Amino acid sequence: MVIKGFCLLVTIASVQVFAQQLPYKNKSLSPEQRAKDLLPRMNLDEKVMQLQCLWIQKSTILDANGQFDSAKAEKAIKNGLGELARLNENAGPNSYGYHPKQAAQLYNSIQRFFINKTRLGIPVMVHEESLHGQQTQDATNFPIPIALASTWNENLMTDIFSNVAQEVRARGGQHVLAPVVDVTRDPRWGRTEETLGEDPYLISRLAVAQIKAYQGSNTPYLGKYNVATTLKHFGIHGQSEGGLNVSPSNIDERTAREVFFQPFKAAIQQANAMSVMATYNELWGLPAHINKYLLTNILRKEWKFKGLVVSDYFAVRDVSTLHKVTPSYDEAGLLAFKAGIDLETPDPDGFKNLKQLVADKKISFQELDERVMRILITKFRLGLFDDPYVDDNKAEDIVGSKEKRAVAYKAATEGMVLLKNDNNFLPLDRSKVKKIAFIGPNADKCLLGGYSSKPRICVSPLAALREKYGNDIEILYAEGVTITDKNNWFADTIKLADRSANDKKIAEAVAVASQADVVVLFIGGSESTSREGWGPEHLGDLPTLELLNGQQELIKAITATGKPTCAFINSGPPLSINDLVNSVPAVMQCWYLGQEGGYAIVDALFGEVNPSGKLPITFPRTAGHIPAYYNYKPSARRGYNVGFEVSPLFAFGHGLSYTTFSYSNLRLSAASMKTNGTVTVSVDVKNTGNRKGGEVVQMYIRDDYSSVPRPVKELKGFQKIWLEPGQSQTVSFSINPELLSFYDANMKWIVEPGDFTIMVGTSSDKTQSIKLTVGK
Repeated sequence: MVIKGFCLLVTIASVQVFAQQLPYKNKSLSPEQRAKDLLPRMNLDEKVMQLQCLWIQKSTILDANGQFDSAKAEKAIKNGLGELARLNENAGPNSYGYHPKQAAQLYNSIQRFFINKTRLGIPVMVHEESLHGQQTQDATNFPIPIALASTWNENLMTDIFSNVAQEVRARGGQHVLAPVVDVTRDPRWGRTEETLGEDPYLISRLAVAQIKAYQGSNTPYLGKYNVATTLKHFGIHGQSEGGLNVSPSNIDERTAREVFFQPFKAAIQQANAMSVMATYNELWGLPAHINKYLLTNILRKEWKFKGLVVSDYFAVRDVSTLHKVTPSYDEAGLLAFKAGIDLETPDPDGFKNLKQLVADKKISFQELDERVMRILITKFRLGLFDDPYVDDNKAEDIVGSKEKRAVAYKAATEGMVLLKNDNNFLPLDRSKVKKIAFIGPNADKCLLGGYSSKPRICVSPLAALREKYGNDIEILYAEGVTITDKNNWFADTIKLADRSANDKKIAEAVAVASQADVVVLFIGGSESTSREGWGPEHLGDLPTLELLNGQQELIKAITATGKPTCAFINSGPPLSINDLVNSVPAVMQCWYLGQEGGYAIVDALFGEVNPSGKLPITFPRTAGHIPAYYNYKPSARRGYNVGFEVSPLFAFGHGLSYTTFSYSNLRLSAASMKTNGTVTVSVDVKNTGNRKGGEVVQMYIRDDYSSVPRPVKELKGFQKIWLEPGQSQTVSFSINPELLSFYDANMKWIVEPGDFTIMVGTSSDKTQSIKLTVGK
């Protein structure tokens, strides 16, 4: 028995030594070398499973309590799996998901199965939603992306998304479905709030900062608390027919390349984003998921993208059910595979029978191996073969920590945009306010926006006011109106709340306002009014930008009292607020500011915070003014008949401060440059007020005459600076050939000699200009 035991130990030791010597186990080799060694060791079943994902079908590996069931897993995933989707959210009915330690423990138990129970020990990846914080229980919730874009602050993006990556990784995720880099040109679209606005340059700069924060130094192996990013949604998602989600995007290729594709290209070439998700929409006559010209010719051949291309949720199925290209899921899967999709999410539909498609020689072994290689390289880069587990004891301390709260608060303070402030109505002087009324449907709501869960802390403006000033100021409150029957982003059918009940609430609000020294209105939209419409049973787009369901009547009734009144607006898209702007002296656009939004709003109200946000999207006067984006062509915006104004209500880049800034001495380092040269433009900016403040200095360029029509102006530089009262700073921008280039009549990316107008200022409609001549 002793001899047998000794032999067994020797055998086990020999196997372990042999395993350590396998090249794919050797972490001193590159991810590509290791994947190249592992791939030929895999059989067909194992390869096919690497291209698949489980989400709803996680029930095949979890028990009724949401815990891992190894016996079920032995049947369902014995050949491995490419990816699991949103592991953190399945904790039973009526739950926001697992708490951090629970999530980490579940992940470890699942990963042990893949490492120890599958033939080659290939680990599984886990992807998570993290648009503005991970969408799961206890995760820190930051402002929605349109609010983050309003900060115009790349360094802040670094702070936010390095923290998000740490939280995701601590719980067992390694791959995030973010950032959204779609250019939004129709704010009726319910997903406007998920985007970084309407300008490709601004989106590119902010997205590059986010990706570098998520992925870290981006050396072959990512850090322990870094994650792989996914650019969403490649194609054109932000200007579709009627502003309706997933409807066709009828955009020409020139505009696609010059506007909509620019953030994707920058994110790939400047930040090395590790994966790309195709859009749901049809583009140039084909759904993006089966558009080989888009996913292979442009993305891989032109841009040299080497990472993963993943499907959007159920989008391969949509080739059949939505776009009606084929009645067969298998055929849809084949078309998507051939076009360039590597990994189907969230569950197998079109890729379910890939093995049979290979057997039928519709997919070659070489094609299959190319896709599997990309997935293996990603897993190696994420360190899953070398350090596959997480420390569940650290997860609770990392997620939702006070340090992350501080970053969320800072983001909320910089995400607000002061649209109007006549006679310096804001900030309020706390010493003079004895009785204040918070009125409106959003005063006592902590609005987080889409892709949110339940953070550990979530404070409404009213709660923040009571907490900070309840002992010093008499606080009054009235809801005024209720907007919808449910305030739930996840709910399917949403209806406007009962109007007759709102009439009574308006009367109650007037009675409350009449008692106050000052009134603060909290109006706008909600997470239920404008949101992602992911199906016919769950709609989210709107044909109007108006304030809904009695809010206009509430504004009229409150302002009729004669009480000093200002307004704070929560919304996902820009809204049509003409009447409001004409009725009150001060208006603050707050979007959805995340878990710390209530504190940030109250601090801005009383001047502890000086707003520094700038609009990343134009505010049209009405939905009839769409499109309203600022970088239009010269033949657009001629004007409307019978006195209707064609200009926007608030321009792209607009945003006031509690202090003032002056611009002077705009100058060029040289009045001319060669087409391959560089020139510097500089301007002196001074804080001429009595408060410290932040200002975003913006540079726009216009090609005065060109061989094809060019926009009247395009953002080509910005810098956020902070100045003390009386302080001045010189801000400079380098103008290089890339900033002057465009696609000519032959679709060649060139710089044309000629005159350019360089504009620098505080917003797209308030600039100083200087001429630059570009010669051969």
